[in-house]
Amino acid sequence: MSTWLRNPITLGMVALLLVILLASTVAIVPETRQAVIVRLEKPLVKVNAYHSGEKLGQTGAGVVARVPFIDRIVWLDKRVLDVDLNNLSVLSTDQRPLDVDAYARFRIVDPMRALQAVGLSSGAEERVTSALQQLFGSAVRNELSSNTFADLLSPERRKVMDSIQARLQQVAAPYGVQIIDVRIKHADLPAGTPLDSAIARMRNARFQQAQVIRAQGQKDAAILRADAQAQAAQIYAQAFNQDPIFYDFYRAMQSYRQTFAPGTKDQPKGDTNLILTPDNAYLKQFEGGGK
Repeated sequence: MSTWLRNPITLGMVALLLVILLASTVAIVPETRQAVIVRLEKPLVKVNAYHSGEKLGQTGAGVVARVPFIDRIVWLDKRVLDVDLNNLSVLSTDQRPLDVDAYARFRIVDPMRALQAVGLSSGAEERVTSALQQLFGSAVRNELSSNTFADLLSPERRKVMDSIQARLQQVAAPYGVQIIDVRIKHADLPAGTPLDSAIARMRNARFQQAQVIRAQGQKDAAILRADAQAQAAQIYAQAFNQDPIFYDFYRAMQSYRQTFAPGTKDQPKGDTNLILTPDNAYLKQFEGGGK
């Protein structure tokens, strides 16, 4: 017996078996990961699962034991994960084709439910992300198809993203995930003919809008001018009724100013000459009002 124990090959094999047994029995769960112990293809225990408000160093991370060769561990990330959408084709409610880039941030908060949804084999985390990507694309299409392209260029964009997040959370709940945030990186018209046509339509719409505003302004100006002229005529009529002689003199002076005053740079006078007799009625104010 002592000879058998002294054999270095035997000692090496025993040590190797002990190491394998220890590795199959004990595992270390880091702070950034959560684990589910699976026994005979049935989820048994979750280790270091996410809890809201937990602090680093006060979680369930650490050494965990399992039954060797019977239990196995399925690992899932505990940190915030991303799912991206690139060049997603969407048709807005005003029939504008859009190329959309967006991303969502999520966290696996129920590893048991996640494994029940995607299976217990390795790579469960990647399958959860893949499933969320499809659900995310559907949520984006459904929401943007009920909004106009102008909504995505206005403060309504924030409400659109909140609605997408609510839609995605509703359909992603069976996967044991919590949707933390949703962002639309950009939503643009595709390059080429559709973009050129859209720009032309927008230019024509703005041109028509400018014409309507200009016509309305001209209409308002004409109304104001007519009201002013009517008020002026009323004032002139009142002045004439109070003192017809002074009114006649005032109007004659205005006429003389327009007729005999020298021209200016902005309003030059023409070359027309008037030849009037001294007793012409137009010049009566020069002779004392014709008296």
